Amino acid sequence: MSRHRLLALLLVLLCAFSGATGTTAGAASATTAPRSAFVPLQLGDTGWRVRELQSRLHQLDLHSEVVTSRFDRETQAGVATFQRRRGWTADGVVDQRTWRKITGLTTEPTTEALHNVYTPGRPLLQHGDRGMWVRQVQARLKQVRWYDGRVTGRFTGATVTAVEGFQARRRIPVTGQVDRRTLSRLKEMTRQPTKAELFNIVPAGPALDPRCTTGRAMCVDKTSRSLRWVVDGVVLRTVEVRFGSDELPTREGAFAVFRKSRDHVSSLYDTPMPFAMFFSGGQAVHYSPDFAANGYAGASHGCVNARDRAAVEWLFDQVRIGDAVIVYRS
Repeated sequence: MSRHRLLALLLVLLCAFSGATGTTAGAASATTAPRSAFVPLQLGDTGWRVRELQSRLHQLDLHSEVVTSRFDRETQAGVATFQRRRGWTADGVVDQRTWRKITGLTTEPTTEALHNVYTPGRPLLQHGDRGMWVRQVQARLKQVRWYDGRVTGRFTGATVTAVEGFQARRRIPVTGQVDRRTLSRLKEMTRQPTKAELFNIVPAGPALDPRCTTGRAMCVDKTSRSLRWVVDGVVLRTVEVRFGSDELPTREGAFAVFRKSRDHVSSLYDTPMPFAMFFSGGQAVHYSPDFAANGYAGASHGCVNARDRAAVEWLFDQVRIGDAVIVYRS
């Protein structure tokens, strides 16, 4: 073989080898590496992704403004509510579909939001103001035990001090002025004040059982057919209730809440018992749709039925395991 033919053959082989290598490299580059699998977020998780999730949930009014990096019960409840509103499985776990929907409906959290850095908002109420709005704020501050004076409708120094304490506890800029953030947080934690609360009217009614005057107690009076939620001798809420029949009476005595079940259904009677707070065997305080519809024409199977759903839901959120339940006749 001549020298020229040998050189030509080597060039052909070199080109063939380069083409094959290029094809292989092209194939490799065309085949992108698979994306890393989405890691769900769930109860107990911690980290920066949780902070972002909480901040985005706050934009949707499903989480408080304070982010913590801990996937806690509040976060789980916010996620579950978000899922429930869309007809999805409301397990409170952030899978890829849930995450994509949340991020699609929210904006990128700011650095300030992610680090709980807030600036004071424009004051809505401040020292020297007067009127019904001030009464509302004072009455709500009394509900959360930050204000213990009379509700006067005058934004005095005592009101400033109460607002400052409330703000400091919730990482809101401490100004003593009521801005939008302060008012919204206060409303979230309280209910609409009653006329008695707004104008310092002491409600009349039968005397409390002495066992209800200390600590935290649901004071259930069969005579007045009322349940009063009492903390340290102060009646914070009164609810109309009914009781069991003569065949299945509501037991009287001193008990304690040993179990709570928000969406309970009776296994014995197959009837709903929303916001059930059990205090004696299968007897519980709970909302009763039948009581709401038919009043005192019916009776429970021994439970304490409440007819005001909003009131018993509020009560359910206040009551803790171990709180006293006193059932008596005045």
